[in-house]
Amino acid sequence: MATAATLRNPATLLPRTVAATTEGPLVRWLLTGIVVLFLGLFLLLPLTMVFASALAKGFMVYVESLREPDAWAAIRLTLLAAAIAVPANVVFGVAAAWAIGKFDFFGKSLLITLIDLPFAVSPVVSGLIYVLLFGLQGVLGPWLAAHDIKIIFAVPGIVLATIFVTFPFVARELIPLIQAQGNEEEEAALTLGASGWRTFFHVTLPNIKWGLLYGVILCNARAMGEFGAVSVVSGHIRGRTNTMPLHIEILYNEYQFVPAFAVASLLALLALLTLFVKSLIEWRSKQQLAELEAAGGGSA
Repeated sequence: MATAATLRNPATLLPRTVAATTEGPLVRWLLTGIVVLFLGLFLLLPLTMVFASALAKGFMVYVESLREPDAWAAIRLTLLAAAIAVPANVVFGVAAAWAIGKFDFFGKSLLITLIDLPFAVSPVVSGLIYVLLFGLQGVLGPWLAAHDIKIIFAVPGIVLATIFVTFPFVARELIPLIQAQGNEEEEAALTLGASGWRTFFHVTLPNIKWGLLYGVILCNARAMGEFGAVSVVSGHIRGRTNTMPLHIEILYNEYQFVPAFAVASLLALLALLTLFVKSLIEWRSKQQLAELEAAGGGSA
């Protein structure tokens, strides 16, 4: 039975907070040390070696390795493939997430399974699929050859393979986000007379913008670093169908270590930039969420 002192202090009626863990400082420091050691050995040390090897013969040799015509062609092709694949996956990802998150229809589970397919299929197998479709001996190969259309061993094949291996990233980021938000805000906007497109651009899109940017960043990182599928469909034609990962492999196999590590360092810099932008977006989204919660608490 509550005493008078307890009634004067209602906080004493609340349950005591239980600590999440009971390990001592030694255990916590040991676990932290293991994580730091693992990251140092398998992440920081390899990155350091890449940049050190790239600059082994001086900065001017490093710059010349990147300005070399085949290297520059590989850089341009990598950026081109990413510039086409990422917007295409944004359109597909938003449409797929909208359909799955907002509607119930026959084949919905099958669509979700197909979106996850590139995660389960080896990139080499996905490249072979395009060879079987568009190769000279493939299903559409004779018709393409008759009309002088080149897909395999050309830029279109590289773009198609890149799109295939990267299309789950945007959709998979947006599907749970749209499902969690529900339909109340969109229904309210439609009730007030807004059109479908106006509702999408002024209600739905602002709610998913951080998830969309996060998916775009992951998609772009995978597009620039893809090797297996692109290797199958490219034909490894120097200066024409080699992306940056393929060009690195060729240089390394030819024992041109400094040029190989120079291009690898550029690819690593792009990856680090991607991670920085990803972290910035995560921080900004958490900050915005905290501001919304604070505003909601103040209004309450």
